[in-house]
Amino acid sequence: MLGEQGHELWVGNPALIRAAVVRKQKTDSCDALHIFQLLIEERFPRIWIPSPSERDVRQLLRHRHKLVGFRTSVKNQLQALAMGQGVCRRSKLWTRAGRQELERLALSPWASRRRQELLEMLDRLHPVIEELDQAVEKEAESRAEAVLLMRQEGVGPVTALAFVLTVGPVTRFQNSKPGVSYLGLNPREESRGGRQRLGSISKQGNRMLRSLLSEAAQTASQFDPELRRHYRRLKFRRSSGVAKVAIARKLAVRLYWRLREAVPPVPPARMQGSSRISVVDLSPSTK
Repeated sequence: MLGEQGHELWVGNPALIRAAVVRKQKTDSCDALHIFQLLIEERFPRIWIPSPSERDVRQLLRHRHKLVGFRTSVKNQLQALAMGQGVCRRSKLWTRAGRQELERLALSPWASRRRQELLEMLDRLHPVIEELDQAVEKEAESRAEAVLLMRQEGVGPVTALAFVLTVGPVTRFQNSKPGVSYLGLNPREESRGGRQRLGSISKQGNRMLRSLLSEAAQTASQFDPELRRHYRRLKFRRSSGVAKVAIARKLAVRLYWRLREAVPPVPPARMQGSSRISVVDLSPSTK
């Protein structure tokens, strides 16, 4: 609403704002004066927020993600009805022959009504999701960052577009570690007494993107020899769930560096009196 009125909204990092000054008094007037001083000195820790158009595309991705999950739930219910009658066809149940076999099953009246209504829901969901897929593909092709990410095996328009819209400008992360932490794929740490203990992932980032990265990682591990070798090793040592999360993290790191390497480097700063030799280089290190 502020943007529609011609105002620019800035959101600051509360932890960095508080750390910018040491004081024990905390009042509204003191906080306002402190924020005003940070703005004057150009030290305000501004947080990136997506534009209105980017937030609208996020709604497209979220809507598609919810409908796909609902379609999966409908399919699982139909599979359960078929298995209750001794029919286990898995993915073949959604072929023409499997659909006809499902419709011919002799069920009780209420189970038959449930089957009919679930099939009607499934038929209505298919064209809607296909339309959303086309919209996502068109939106991804219009963004150079998403097209760059789709060059990675296993990453399609949905995952690439969701990654670009969620992460935003990659230059706001110094390296891939804070970027992975932003997505909630970093492990929790409870270390004491010089002993490091790592737990499960923090899950503090975007849940939808983590789910998409996990699906894309399983596909990428089938084509990428390095990811496949790492996945099989972790699956043998730990479990398939741990292996999927680890591959998703590695995939997120790859996508981050693809975007980071595409950013033009910052020209080096030159000291006064030295017009030929660059003394200080402000470009981020890629090592």
